[in-house]
Amino acid sequence: MVNYCKSKKSLVGKTAIITGANTGIGYETALEFAKRGCRVIMACRNQEKANAAREKIVQATGNENIVVKSINLDSLASVRDFAKYINETEDRLDLLINNAGAAQLPDKTTEDGLQLEMACNYFAPFLLTILLLDLLKKSAPSRIVNVSSAAAKMIHNLNLEELNKYGGWMLYCRTKLCQIYFTQELAKRLEGTNVTTYSLHPGAINSEFYKGSAIGSWVGSKVFKTSEEGAQTSIYLALEDGIEEHNGEHFEDCKRVKPYCGAKDDEKRKKLWEISEEMVGLRQK
Repeated sequence: MVNYCKSKKSLVGKTAIITGANTGIGYETALEFAKRGCRVIMACRNQEKANAAREKIVQATGNENIVVKSINLDSLASVRDFAKYINETEDRLDLLINNAGAAQLPDKTTEDGLQLEMACNYFAPFLLTILLLDLLKKSAPSRIVNVSSAAAKMIHNLNLEELNKYGGWMLYCRTKLCQIYFTQELAKRLEGTNVTTYSLHPGAINSEFYKGSAIGSWVGSKVFKTSEEGAQTSIYLALEDGIEEHNGEHFEDCKRVKPYCGAKDDEKRKKLWEISEEMVGLRQK
């Protein structure tokens, strides 16, 4: 049983940025926002696929106020260029959906000295959010939605000394726990600004990840959510009235859930923020 966002809220006059909006739940989120009249900025790495996705959204909704803008989350320079462009050209930012993410990437170090998967899933969204905070505050009430995963449950004790080390599947779990801690600390720092933030687990999605396997595709189609179903909690957190009191909390299936056991250490949460600032160049080591 999938819970759907039931909000009828219009987004006419609002602006949203969605990373990874050319496919999967990011595309479905962009499509829904476009239906509601939103100006949607599709922040994507693959411009060809993003432009094709934009055309589909425009055709489906009649909303031509859809913009494709390049961002490469394995490059902090690209993140900074994107944020600079947004800050210089956009008058407002009502919704930031940090949706893009990846699993099982090569054990590779980026040009910034960051482990590739950690850079794409955590450090880049961290930096992007910080660089856009002034615009979000100017546009308040506004919201930041971080797409995490229940995979974070696998990490019971986050080792801050291993943030930048490869770790196979557990590395992915670590990136998702970092997103939850980031959301919690960001909420504390945003108190009184009328900007709120939430993290979520979208569910297991029948995505392109399984299309290379006939068995995987069949199982996925029977057991996992569709991308439209998986996007519902992101949409809910962007639109639902009255959830501001749950600033910084974690959601699944459009419902608030108790913190995962590994996401309850306040000191670790604060220290992670400090380390993250150092890793992305916002603080001197």
